[in-house]
Amino acid sequence: MSGATIIGIAGGSGSGKTTVARALAARFGPERVAVLVLDAYYKDQRERPLEERRLTNYDHPDAFDEALLGEHLAALKAGRPIRRPVYDYATHARTDELVSVPAAPVIVFEGILVLAIPSVRDRCDVKIFVDTDADLRFTRRLRRDVAERARTVDSVIEQYLATVRPMHLAFCEPSKRFADLILPEGLNDVAFRVLEAKIESLLRSS
Repeated sequence: MSGATIIGIAGGSGSGKTTVARALAARFGPERVAVLVLDAYYKDQRERPLEERRLTNYDHPDAFDEALLGEHLAALKAGRPIRRPVYDYATHARTDELVSVPAAPVIVFEGILVLAIPSVRDRCDVKIFVDTDADLRFTRRLRRDVAERARTVDSVIEQYLATVRPMHLAFCEPSKRFADLILPEGLNDVAFRVLEAKIESLLRSS
């Protein structure tokens, strides 16, 4: 393999980024499309007390390990597999586990700030923004964090008001201007077909 095309998918928390990424992986298969998630690259804070880790602003670009992320994106771009870290949302820390991400012609890279961090955005060949109304995003986030991330309703609301919404307005929403394609409401049929056609074209030429 001579290299990979990186498709960056950004959008607010609960916008449907993960759904789009999974749909693309299912559509084309793991041998042609691999998925990488920005959330795996929160900085390693295992040495800090839990209470300090809870106070971290996880919706700010500074929360991410840009150095490791840059190394891994460069490797995937060059057609080499990686082993990415795993982040535990309950303990707000990286675990000892590593997950293999195979080399593939197309890498779908999704996360809230994929287009907001210049060093990350510059590695994306195709830039997508999933644009979903704030009330729907919040409802999805609330359901997910309570069901999957061991959070209470009050803690989700508090975090949303303290950091999620302000950081969305400061970093995520402005990054929309860098997008090559905007997907309204996540899996919008017409926009998704356009994205499918683009990936088909990339795969034929790879």
